[in-house]
Amino acid sequence: MSNEQQKNSADRPLGITDAAHKNHSELFPGHISTLAVTDPELIGIFDNFAFDEVIASSKLDAKTRLTLILAAVIGSQAVNEYKVMVGAALNVGVTPVEIREILYQSVAYVGMARAFDFLHATNEVLTSRGHRLPLAPQSKTDADSRHEKGRATQKAIFGKMIDDMYDKSPKDQLHIQRFLSANCFGDFYTRTGLDLKMRELVALSILIAMGADAQVKGHVRGNVNVGNGRDVLIDVVTQLLPWVGYPRTLNALAAVNEVAPGDGKGAKDAR
Repeated sequence: MSNEQQKNSADRPLGITDAAHKNHSELFPGHISTLAVTDPELIGIFDNFAFDEVIASSKLDAKTRLTLILAAVIGSQAVNEYKVMVGAALNVGVTPVEIREILYQSVAYVGMARAFDFLHATNEVLTSRGHRLPLAPQSKTDADSRHEKGRATQKAIFGKMIDDMYDKSPKDQLHIQRFLSANCFGDFYTRTGLDLKMRELVALSILIAMGADAQVKGHVRGNVNVGNGRDVLIDVVTQLLPWVGYPRTLNALAAVNEVAPGDGKGAKDAR
């Protein structure tokens, strides 16, 4: 065994594969895990699965993978894990603006009460890494344009069904349809910092982690419509598995199989 191999072996828990150690070190260079000392068996199982086996099945690059894991961790309401993964995301090239856009978009899905702690956690990590706040603005709508642009964005993703939703809405609930257009899509989806295809993957990742199965199905359809095909969606769901667990993974795969059965067609690359 070479000196370098001996050093690598000494720096990682017993039983961790070379690939898991390499991929983990890319995200957390120089990190010494306290859990590897207190819970070495679990860390061995998890790291070999999440950082070797699952990644080996993927065509997504590290930046895309971390972008969607961040979204899922917000959806899972795991703020301590989120702080760790924000650092990892920065290490593989996810920009502060992109991290902020993931979080801002999540407000429409998890609500401000659940996003609040993540805002402070994000700001804490960014300032500790030397980034000045506030970051550059990304909004592209105003009070006069947000509804029109939001509804146009909805239709670009979901098609004619948006008009049908307005037409079929009970009158006492029509304001919710307007809120969806102006707020969820006008205020957030129209922002720069993430493109439309990535925003749909971010939304899907948040919803999968929340266990919002009806909305997961709708956003599987939305992803297919914007060019994220079955192959991309299965890859994304696979990468989220270690972070959200099997029940939500299997429910998401059921939605993919219903909406985009067979080989599917669509974009081969989510980047």
